Amino acid sequence: MSQAGTSQFQEVIRQELEYSMKVELDKILATAPSNELEHTKKDLDGFKKLFHRFLQEKGPSVDWGKIQRPPEDSIQPYEKIKARGLPDNIASVLNKLVVVKLNGGLGTSMGCKGPKSLIGVRNENTFLDLTVQQIEHLNKTYNTDVPLVLMNSFNTDEDTKKILQKYSHSRVKIYTFNQSRYPRINKETLLPIAKDVSYSGESTEAWYPPGHGDIYASFYNSGLLDTLIGEGKEYIFVSNIDNLGATVDLYILNHLMNPPNGKRCEFVMEVTNKTRADVKGGTLTQYENKLRLVEIAQVPKPHVDEFKSVSKFKIFNTNNLWISLSAVKRLQEQNAIDMEIIVNPKTLDGGLNIIQLETAVGAAVKSFENSLGINVPRSRFLPVKTTSDLLLVMSNLYSLNAGSLTMSEKREFPTVPLVKLGSSFTKVQDYLRRFESIPDMLELDHLTVSGDVTFGKNVSLKGTVIIIANHGDRIDIPPGAVLENKIVSGNLRILDH
Repeated sequence: MSQAGTSQFQEVIRQELEYSMKVELDKILATAPSNELEHTKKDLDGFKKLFHRFLQEKGPSVDWGKIQRPPEDSIQPYEKIKARGLPDNIASVLNKLVVVKLNGGLGTSMGCKGPKSLIGVRNENTFLDLTVQQIEHLNKTYNTDVPLVLMNSFNTDEDTKKILQKYSHSRVKIYTFNQSRYPRINKETLLPIAKDVSYSGESTEAWYPPGHGDIYASFYNSGLLDTLIGEGKEYIFVSNIDNLGATVDLYILNHLMNPPNGKRCEFVMEVTNKTRADVKGGTLTQYENKLRLVEIAQVPKPHVDEFKSVSKFKIFNTNNLWISLSAVKRLQEQNAIDMEIIVNPKTLDGGLNIIQLETAVGAAVKSFENSLGINVPRSRFLPVKTTSDLLLVMSNLYSLNAGSLTMSEKREFPTVPLVKLGSSFTKVQDYLRRFESIPDMLELDHLTVSGDVTFGKNVSLKGTVIIIANHGDRIDIPPGAVLENKIVSGNLRILDH
């Protein structure tokens, strides 16, 4: 078969797949109640566009030969931004800002039901509590009106709205909007597994929120983008709600509003230096004369090791982003926001293989004018993805002030210890049961715990500590124990007398 014939044949198959998809989506739409019709149609239209692009794309979305290191001036060191200081009218600058938190995720990976943002992380405070406290502190200190916007998903919306009542007297206006709800598709047939629009009971598995790249369309479609522009807001600061380091930074905001060269950036991505633990993080590169975010999933197989190397790609994306509202509106209306599709394969409980098509918010960097990376201190990237991370933020390594966590001054070196808790600690309730109190970790470098281990009160961990209880054994670290550069193994039971 000639090459032309092959591509013609592929085009026919593509058209057939698109037609079959359209028929199925129309069937699903026909089951929508009248009050959900418009909303469902917007979601399914958005999905159709994404599916169309998915069928057009072939192989890895980047040509490795075209990837270059970004030019020096396209990634500024934070110190340089901070050295400019702050203007007297910082309050009027703050009044142009909106804080957006990505709040679509559930706490399932940490063994919790409901939205991840409602997990307690410090002195009974949840991620959401800390966020509200931070913004309230800003508004009180500078007499400003910085609102908080939560991008929920259909998984988190109801539970989040219930909890928002508790903040009704706080000095923060809180808005929410929902990201889209897209149908999961069967990996073999490439057709939706949903038969109707319902997403409760058995149908929950048929739908998914399509990644945080959906923020641009869903923010625009909700009407909230226009409302905030109408109120004189100019920039959004977007970050993951589980990144406790993502607080409003006045120096970065000032750099956006009062750029030294008079030319405003439409998009700023905070990046930070890679360590060995961050080899999978997306990195900023120069690609066809634009800054571009490259994720590990886009890298052709033979180049994955090169991508992970700390020497060639020294930084990664923290997903703390500062974006111009008017630019989002313009690009959304021009349908000009271009984000690579992430194909996320999953196996459902019944064994069915599906794929979900997603996009990432940072991938849009190349669509904006005058984009900039700022290399920020590691302290602005403090994500809590596991109970090992939770142990760090609950410990005396950090002090809490007005919702913000800062590294304790008593810690002699600014790096965070490496903590690896075994599978017995994966779920938050198991983790909490195994620590009578959080150990003193001010002088800890590395902690590995494996097996059935519990910690008594007032334990102190220093240097490198490795505790391994083999299968069938149990280790109870006694109250008040000081472990410095120790390996503990075997069996150690402490029983109440």
